[in-house]
Amino acid sequence: MESAALICDNPRDFGAALDDGGTLLGLDLGTRTIGVATCDAGWRFATAGKTLPRGKWGRDREALAKTIAERSIKGIVIGLPRNMDGSEGPRAQSSRAYARNLAEAFGLPVLLWDERLSTASAERDMIAQDTSRAKRAVRIDSHAAAVILQGAIDAMAGSAF
Repeated sequence: MESAALICDNPRDFGAALDDGGTLLGLDLGTRTIGVATCDAGWRFATAGKTLPRGKWGRDREALAKTIAERSIKGIVIGLPRNMDGSEGPRAQSSRAYARNLAEAFGLPVLLWDERLSTASAERDMIAQDTSRAKRAVRIDSHAAAVILQGAIDAMAGSAF
């Protein structure tokens, strides 16, 4: 865990902070966009949502606050972009800083989830569904967010709380 506002890398700690369950928000943070996904309160299925343009923190916070309120979000899962060897570079540090901002702004538990190959997986799935290249370009970030969120909820379902 990183701070008093629960930010963790461990799905067991995250799940324990959500003992009543609830809808979760998954985020794939890009440099220009934020892919958004949600899951059901029973933590079974992640669903791709929208892709938000990424801007200054204040604008991001307002857009995310709207989604959090509309969907009664209880926790946030953020993709942590690790290098293929597992190390963390500048993008991972940026994601950790964003997680701190989210935890402080909304007071919700935040899970940092390894997002290696999430975009490749999302693109493979979209190609299998015969999604056009143009539609993939628009929707890829939200689908990657769903891959990230699904991985996290699958891991929490496999943990004994």
